[in-house]
Amino acid sequence: MQAEELKDIVIEALENLKAKDISVLDVTDRTSVTDFMILASGTSGRHLRSLAESVVKEMKDRGIREAKVEGADSSDWILVDLGDVVVHVMMPATREFYDLERLWRDAPGLGAAGSE
Repeated sequence: MQAEELKDIVIEALENLKAKDISVLDVTDRTSVTDFMILASGTSGRHLRSLAESVVKEMKDRGIREAKVEGADSSDWILVDLGDVVVHVMMPATREFYDLERLWRDAPGLGAAGSE
């Protein structure tokens, strides 16, 4: 499956559970680790876990790929690694503190980020 299709499935899974402030960063030209980073905010620790579980379940239901989950016990940041797409679901304060959108956009020598 292409990274674009995977990205769209992830966004749909997040939207279905009312994720807040979904942001997509195209990092294809910035790193060989992944093509897209998707960031979304949740309203509580339970909501974050539900968002991450929704992404994992959607991948499993479609037989796409195994997802690696980091921080599932955390109440403020969970990462779902799908290879070509990495998903960060975060509490708003954590997202603001780490400001990954700015970090990737302003990385030295990398130019402006392509975000949607």
